[in-house]
Order: sequence, then structure tokens, then C-alpha cells
Amino acid sequence: MEAESEPYVRLATMRQLHQAVADLNTARSLADTLQTVADGIVAGLGYELGCVNLVRPDGDLVIAAFAGNAAAEALITGRVGSRASWERRLSMGEAWDDLRFIPHTEGWVLLDDDVPQWHTEGPEPRFEDEWHPLDRLYAPMYASAGGRDLLGVISVDRPRNGRRPGAWGREALQMYASQAAIAISNARLRANMQRALVRLEREQQALRASEESFRQAFEYAPSGMAIAEMGGDQQGRLLRTNDALCRLLGRPASVMRRYSFADLVHPEDIGTLLRTSAEGGRAELRLSRRDGTYLWVSLRNSVVADTADGPRFLLTHVEDIEERKRHELNLAHRASHDALTGLPNSAELKSRLSARICERPHSPATTAIEALDAAYGDVESSLTHGYQADGYEGEAAPGGGPFDHHVHAVAPDPEHDDGTKGLAVLFCDLDGFKSINDRFGHHTGDAVLIEVARRLSTCVRDGDTVARLGGDEFVVLADGLGAADAADLAVRLRNAIIPPIRVDGRAVRVGASFGIGWAECGMTVEEVLRSADQRMYVEKRSRSKVHRRAG
Repeated sequence: MEAESEPYVRLATMRQLHQAVADLNTARSLADTLQTVADGIVAGLGYELGCVNLVRPDGDLVIAAFAGNAAAEALITGRVGSRASWERRLSMGEAWDDLRFIPHTEGWVLLDDDVPQWHTEGPEPRFEDEWHPLDRLYAPMYASAGGRDLLGVISVDRPRNGRRPGAWGREALQMYASQAAIAISNARLRANMQRALVRLEREQQALRASEESFRQAFEYAPSGMAIAEMGGDQQGRLLRTNDALCRLLGRPASVMRRYSFADLVHPEDIGTLLRTSAEGGRAELRLSRRDGTYLWVSLRNSVVADTADGPRFLLTHVEDIEERKRHELNLAHRASHDALTGLPNSAELKSRLSARICERPHSPATTAIEALDAAYGDVESSLTHGYQADGYEGEAAPGGGPFDHHVHAVAPDPEHDDGTKGLAVLFCDLDGFKSINDRFGHHTGDAVLIEVARRLSTCVRDGDTVARLGGDEFVVLADGLGAADAADLAVRLRNAIIPPIRVDGRAVRVGASFGIGWAECGMTVEEVLRSADQRMYVEKRSRSKVHRRAG
């Protein structure tokens, strides 16, 4: 009769197994799935107790779900067994395909290991295939079909028929373990996806908040800010500008997007801009305003990327430093110019003169070839002495090396006009100024000095220098003059000074004595000025007192 009823038992078990597997797919979370697996063991496979042991990230197994006994569930759920103890269990007893059965005759050695256990009471078995209370049956679950990556272990106890499962029962448990592994993997995947979606949403919210924060910081920054392209044909083109920069340069944002900073920078500052754009950092330069004027600004560049591998942009912070630059230029001007007349002072005069002469004395050249050698260095000498077989050896000539492009200053011969042009240094000392200063006071004396400075400045060329050494002494530097040209200039300057100067309704007159010196390479600045000063005193003594005083 049992043989005839076996198909019906298999059919009933199949229905129960099918329902248990179907229930696995209805669970909504990983915890629900694990509990459904445990409940399916009791409801669908005919065991009184079912336990799901899940592998943790550290490799140990935790009891994640229990079914069939509320007391046992409360006692051992959440407890952990080591991976080593579980591997020992899965290598003992009898292998029923993927299942592992440990009979009570062998399992007594496991009573003291660290795997949580729940012992059931019952009578000693009377038949060979009867279930003993200390028998153990495990169904390993693997993460992928055919793979050996352990996902967890299902442990069962006390079959309802009291017998060890036969071939069909073993196959049903193995099939259920396989489906349970799939359900748990899918539940984990869904949980991971949900966590990833939550994390992504949080990151997107943070990104949106960051973008909004940047937008507000960019748009409402008190100083100018701009975003420009990096690389490609549109290198440096302005993509976005804030209101502060538009107001600073007097152009609307729609117009600013037509330009790059290279279109707006002062021609003299283009090199500074290109270096700053390529290297980042800070630079001070001038940008063009809509009205055609230039404004001093400080640029601070930093490179930013849209994404980790996205295009790069140049974020530029633009600060108005016009007032500071004006103050710096004013301080520099005051340091290098006379406070009373506005002319270059003694220090500035010496600096300009020093830039024109060098320490190497000029050697006269009699031919055009020798003149070129003198101006640019002796090529033959540099080839034979400047370059040795082992590289750049040998000494350079004092004051310059081979191919020195410095044009030496020479002094024309006052006796023979051979067409030589030089740098004339005209030393001027006012005649009669002391008496005006003593008689009418410093106010009148200062007014006279200011007017003399103006008259001297109007009589020279744009590239010439008129400087005040101090007191009533002035110096004029005029390059490219011959001896006769310098003498004519001295006469013009003296004639410009002689006319009466009106101060507070009073006309006063001063004269002037000029000494003409020449700046020549090989001389020091002090020697050049001393030479012109001495010639001025020679000229002053050569004229009678009546002629020296203008009136």
C-alpha cells in the first residue's frame, strides 16, 4: 500500500515545495526573505524546525532566521558560529549529493564547538532509518549555480514522519536550498540597489545643494568672477561672468561671452596673462573697460573639472586693485621724482644714466667692420676664445660677452665734427636765484624753480630727460646729439630761462650757466656728472658777473 501511495506523497510534497518557492518571491526585503526561507522549511518540506545561517562579510555565519519553535528562535537568532567550525561540520558525516548528514553516532563531538545549537528531546530510535534527536542535516546554499561561493547553510531537524529523508526528500531539500540561495541573492541585490539608490539620491541632493551654493557664491560675490574654457579652439573664451565683473568692466553678460581675457587685456600685459592662464596662480594686469579706459585688476586662476573625467575649466577671480595701483604708482613716482617740480630726482637721473653706459670703455673703430665688431663683439675672437672643444669655456669680455648688443655711448670730438652722435649731459645752475630767494622768500623761490622746470621741459624732445638735482641745479640728458647740437640746445635752454617770471604780481629774472658733458662707456655716473658740473663752472667763470646775471 505504501508503494501505491508514494506518487501521491511526492505530488503533495511537490505542491508544498512549489508553494514554498513561490512564497520566496513575495518577500520584499532581505529580512523577510530569510524568514520566509525558514518558514518554508517547516510549512513546505515537513520539518518541525528550520534554521537559516547566513555568511557575514567577515566569513563567520550568523543565525539570520529560525522557524518552528519560538523559544529557540528567541534564544539563538543573531548568534554567530565561526567559519572554521562550519567547514568542519560540512566535511563530516555522509554526503547526500550537496547535502551533509551527520548521524548522532558522529555528531557528539560537535556538542562543545562554537556553533549555536538547539537540542530537542525524544526517544531513542527503534529502526535504522528513524531520526535521532542528535542527528544533523545541513543544506549548503551557494551564491551561483555550479559555484562554490558559500552563501549560507540551511539546517533542519525533526522530520514530521520521524524518519530520515529518503531520496525524494533529499532532492526536495536540495532543490529548496538552491531556490533559497537565488532568492537571498536577489534580495541582497535589491537591498544593495536600494542602498545605492538612496546613496545616489543623497549624493545628487548634495551635488544640487553644492551647485546652488556655488551659483549663489558666484553670482553674488562682491568681486568679479568668470569661468573660461581650457583647451581647444575656444581657449580662454568666457563662458560665464557674474554681475560684479560685468559692472567692473561696464559690459553686460551677453557681451562678455563674446570675449576672452586676451581680447580685454592691455597689450603690454598679454605675456603676463598667457603665463597665468597656463600655470595658474595670480597676476596683476590691466583690463579694458567699455569706455576704452584700462583698469588694474588682480587675477587669481584655478583649474576645475566638471566631473572626474570631464572637461576642465578656468575659474578666475577678478579683484579691482585700481586704487592700490594708483597709490603704488604715486609712491613710486614720489620716490623717483622731485616733490616741488615733478621732475625726475637725482636717484632717477642716475638710474637712467646708468642704464645707458657700461663699464667697458669704447675702443675707436676705423672701419665699418671694426665698428660692427665693437658694437656686437668680435665674432672671430668669440669663436676662437669663447667656445672650446669641450663646450662653453673661456672668459667673456668685461661688461658683456660675445654678440653683446649694447650700443656703446661715445663722446663727439668738439674740435672736429666727424658726425659722431653721443649722449649729451647738460648741467644747469641758475644765476641770481639765491638773491631772489633771500629777498622775496622761499615761496617766490619755489615758484621760480617750478617755472624754470616747465620751461626746460618744453624745450626738449619727448625722449630727453630733464631732472632736478637739488637746490637750483638741473640736468638735461639728450641722446643722439653732436657737439654743435648740444651747444645749440644749451643756448635754447638759456634763452628760455631768461624771460621774466611773474610771481604774485612781481616780475623776477634769473640767468643760467650750462656745462656740457658727455656720457661715455667706461665712465661711472658720478664721473659723468662731475665732468658736466666742472664744465659748467668753467663756463660760469668765463662770463662776467654782469652777463651771468640776467637782471
